[in-house]
Amino acid sequence: MKLRRMEESLAKVVCVVLLGIIVAVGSVEGNTWCVARSSSGFGAMKSGMDFACSHGADCGPIRPGGSCFNPNTIQNHASYAFDSYYQKNGKSAGSCNFNGAATIAVTDPSMHSLLIKIFISQINKIIF
Repeated sequence: MKLRRMEESLAKVVCVVLLGIIVAVGSVEGNTWCVARSSSGFGAMKSGMDFACSHGADCGPIRPGGSCFNPNTIQNHASYAFDSYYQKNGKSAGSCNFNGAATIAVTDPSMHSLLIKIFISQINKIIF
């Protein structure tokens, strides 16, 4: 029983350390991305995504069968479209708003989600 509690405590410490590493690795100084705000509603994200896709964003990869179609959520698709538009417009602050549905991030969203998946997988192996 005591050994089990020690293992659980060690697993928690490892989780905290790995989370710190994930945040540090995911941040690249000077780089920014435009992502959908998680608090934005479906309609705001859809409207912003439609605007971005019809005004120069490369939205082919988020269409069915595209390389970035999955995960198939409005937030992921909107973030992809928002960032494509933002990058194509020279990362100007005004190109990442979409009526408040977007925000500028300093952590690479693609790297962050990949690292989180790896992190969760490793923690599950430790705990279970």
